[in-house]
Amino acid sequence: MNIVLLSGGSGKRLWPLSNNIRSKQFIKIFKNADGSHNSMLQRVFEQIKSVDSKAQITIATSKSQVSSISNQLADNVSISVEPCRRDTFPAIALAACYLHDVLHVSAEEAVVVSPIDPYVDKSYFAAFSKLAELAQQPENNLVLMGIEPTYPSEKYGYIIPEGKDTISTVSMFKEKPDAQTAEKYIAQGALWNGGVFAFKLQYLLDKAHELIAFDDYYDLYNKYAELTKISFDYAVVEKEPKITVMRYAGQWKDLGTWNTLTEAMDEQVIGKGILNEACENVHVVNELDVPILCMGLKNIIVAAGPDGILVSDKAQSSYIKPFVDNIIQPVMYAEKSWGSYQVIDMEKESLTIRITLKAGSRMNYHSHEHRDEVWTIIQGSGHTLVDGMEQEVHAGDVITIAAGCRHTIMADTELKIIEVQLGKEINVNDKQKFELEK
Repeated sequence: MNIVLLSGGSGKRLWPLSNNIRSKQFIKIFKNADGSHNSMLQRVFEQIKSVDSKAQITIATSKSQVSSISNQLADNVSISVEPCRRDTFPAIALAACYLHDVLHVSAEEAVVVSPIDPYVDKSYFAAFSKLAELAQQPENNLVLMGIEPTYPSEKYGYIIPEGKDTISTVSMFKEKPDAQTAEKYIAQGALWNGGVFAFKLQYLLDKAHELIAFDDYYDLYNKYAELTKISFDYAVVEKEPKITVMRYAGQWKDLGTWNTLTEAMDEQVIGKGILNEACENVHVVNELDVPILCMGLKNIIVAAGPDGILVSDKAQSSYIKPFVDNIIQPVMYAEKSWGSYQVIDMEKESLTIRITLKAGSRMNYHSHEHRDEVWTIIQGSGHTLVDGMEQEVHAGDVITIAAGCRHTIMADTELKIIEVQLGKEINVNDKQKFELEK
């Protein structure tokens, strides 16, 4: 089975633990048996593989999220990278061409597309095989999964089916309504549009060529920035006459706000936190290395990370976005393909960062024109390469790198480093990469 997971989002509604680089699907909140935590991304991946171990998973995402995906899933998935954000139709068209032209998936095979971050049980992904089977039938160009609504939501679009059978043709689509209108839709047997659909790959390739002038995947990739921003629903779904919907009545939640996210948490406190006995319905998610003490609070979320601290009534947390829009500062924490970094101090002519490098990984071989760097190894062992000179390093070693020197570090074990950048012009763009000679 071929599955495309759409990974997007700006991360503003789950600030301060998410940002433009680290969207909600990368926050680790689901507790494992060994006490560690998984993200939504890791949870969805494991659920799919438990249902179909041979499923071919491709993630369609922007450049800014590639490192986080690689960090959490290693090389277990294929990634279709958008050069820039252009909404869901261009993203799905590019992913379809990637499957056909790069991964050489047959145009006759079915593809299931889903958001990357639903909170569901395994029955949701088990239903994908039925969607794919229906998509192979000649009377269906598109097959949607319709979610059985549990309340008259104003947050979702609605699918109105022709009948109330498990599988039905679609009568019409309705945009996000008010609650009263939603009640009327539900009385007609309407379903939530959860953004899950299946098609034969050839169908989507034909649609892409019909709506966009391009030759193949590589040509489409190069023209991507010129494409019109348009959703898959507007471009394809609402114009398709041969369309079927399959009802899904299992667990399904959109964990898009702190209020809904805490409903899915297995524990009240993640990280260092203490709640006294007078607290009611309080959750703490703390990524800082300092304790948080809550006393006598009710219906509160406390989220703390390198980018800031949120203390909010849970219902009010849904309205965080306009306030986050006014917070302008550099990203203080990010995951990379080689590990992660966290900014721990910022001065006028210095920047201090804590770096974690995964065992077997290395940084790019690079140089900086306008700053010196000092690396202090605080845990683990590895090798540095500075202007061609290799050196073993261990905890306690200090490496000084002058501006203009080419340098990298390779981790034999997990490495933790304190990096101090020194200079009058410290800028993320002050970096030149080089090929590492073998």
